[in-house]
Amino acid sequence: MQEIKLSVIIITKDEQDLIRDCLESVSWADEIIIVDSGSTDNTLDICREYTNNILINNDWQGFGYQKNLALQQATEEWVLSIDADERVTAELKQQIQLATRTGSHIAYKIPRLAYFLGKEMRHGGWWPDYVLRLFLRKNAKFSHDIVHERVLVDGAVGRLKTPLLHYSYTSLEQVLVKNDKYSTAAAIKAHQQGKQSSLAKALVKAGWTFFHAYIFRAGFLDGNEGFIAALSKAEETYYRQLKLSYMSK
Repeated sequence: MQEIKLSVIIITKDEQDLIRDCLESVSWADEIIIVDSGSTDNTLDICREYTNNILINNDWQGFGYQKNLALQQATEEWVLSIDADERVTAELKQQIQLATRTGSHIAYKIPRLAYFLGKEMRHGGWWPDYVLRLFLRKNAKFSHDIVHERVLVDGAVGRLKTPLLHYSYTSLEQVLVKNDKYSTAAAIKAHQQGKQSSLAKALVKAGWTFFHAYIFRAGFLDGNEGFIAALSKAEETYYRQLKLSYMSK
């Protein structure tokens, strides 16, 4: 059977607490590409233990742009794109290797199992959260969105069964920092698309976001963390809409 080569691409900034476990989980890959946007901690020192393929780009133009830079550095036939807070298990490694050798698709979505404040999240819209992360290099590129970028492929997309582990929020402090960061980026994206908002819209959308996650998507079944997660989603929505409303003035 023909051996299939795999490149792993990761974008980073100040990820010293997470990046080692991420890199260890993909250390079996033929090539690891890092594109860093200006880390000031030990992220790059840790990365150099696993790869010499490191590009530093401080000209931040969004997640899509940064991931396209990483993709341009890749040389192998297949590419796996993951984030610093994600982990590839031994079972997922086997599925990836099997899919790239025998699969009939040019790309694959992977279910993502998130942990919120240490809790495995199975409800509230968190699971299975299929994300397109594995693809043939020549058939894919990232959208140029500043946030919530997508992999754009031309061809059939399959699905793997084993989840990618996602340690997205490990502390309440991190929840607050990420909410501020992503609400700003999403507001900028919406503003660039000509969208507008208001205080009333921010309140309505935030309320619906909480109801949808906690009640309609049964987030209450995830206990205290389910409530906190639903409230956090509502808060991010509220500030995203509020920031957009001020950008529109």
